[in-house]
Amino acid sequence: MTPEESAEAARLLRSFERRFLAARALRSFPWQTLEEKLRDSTDSELLLAILQKTVKHPLSVKHPPSAKYVHCFLLELIKKHEAVHTEPLDELYEALAEVLTTEESSQAHRSYLLPSGDAVTLCESTAIISHGTTGLVTWNAALYLAEWAVENPAAFTNRTVLELGSGAGFTGLAICKVCHPRAYIFSDCHSRVLEQLRGNILLNGFSLEPTQPPGHCPPDSKKPTVTVAQLDWDLVTVSQLSAFQPDTVIAADVLYCPETSHSLVRALRALSAGQTDQRAPDAFVAFTIRNPETSQRFTAELVQMLTHRFQGRNQNISADVLVTDTQGDKGH
Repeated sequence: MTPEESAEAARLLRSFERRFLAARALRSFPWQTLEEKLRDSTDSELLLAILQKTVKHPLSVKHPPSAKYVHCFLLELIKKHEAVHTEPLDELYEALAEVLTTEESSQAHRSYLLPSGDAVTLCESTAIISHGTTGLVTWNAALYLAEWAVENPAAFTNRTVLELGSGAGFTGLAICKVCHPRAYIFSDCHSRVLEQLRGNILLNGFSLEPTQPPGHCPPDSKKPTVTVAQLDWDLVTVSQLSAFQPDTVIAADVLYCPETSHSLVRALRALSAGQTDQRAPDAFVAFTIRNPETSQRFTAELVQMLTHRFQGRNQNISADVLVTDTQGDKGH
């Protein structure tokens, strides 16, 4: 195998590894490239390597994905193998037999590999809507906001970060592992979401602290102080939010209907209220446009809030919003 071929095979393995561990849609995998590689090879070394990087990966073994997902993945892998090879590959069928004996659970794991080499592993619901909420799974905008944060760590380094609507916790955990914030406050309003969120924080090696006064340093200075707060945007008060004294506020994929845009802007307004003598926190919001009315309403209310706050004052107004589309595995 030439160096170029080796590099291409490594990229293919990495692609399968990242997608499988994160349980991305099977249609997003580079199946066509795999087929081409299999046609050019007479042995099964590549398929065995893919099996080791996916189903047999240490993260997958320790924190297994959905049994149904693994089943479908292995069937597709077997299909690609049998399209070009007449001899069955025992290791694939052994893995399939093992997963067929695994009982499907209402929860499964997803592991996201970070550029630092670390990983964020989450226990999530296998259903999009569960316990009356959508907050038990990770949505695309959370992936984008985390990607943006990793590329812009200065927005979070040595800062106190408040996340509104943390859901399963991916964005915050990625920021805590890569961007070195001083303190990180996860928040949500649904009791079941908060229960799962606390579990995911502990799963990723962070300890949960009671709410600490501003400037408190964690015992392990290499890790931020991590707390979880129950916040209802329609009920939370200015004093409750100002107690966190955040330097940065983030939210990802929390705009799913026009009503939520009003609630989110209310919370942002409360965070900036009473801070006339000091700089308001930076805010970064990422959302997927599913309903144009929701996007338009949020943008209009946000501009109105910023205009009202800075009216007559010689300050720049800026709003940072990341938008993803609803098509494909990732948006733009």
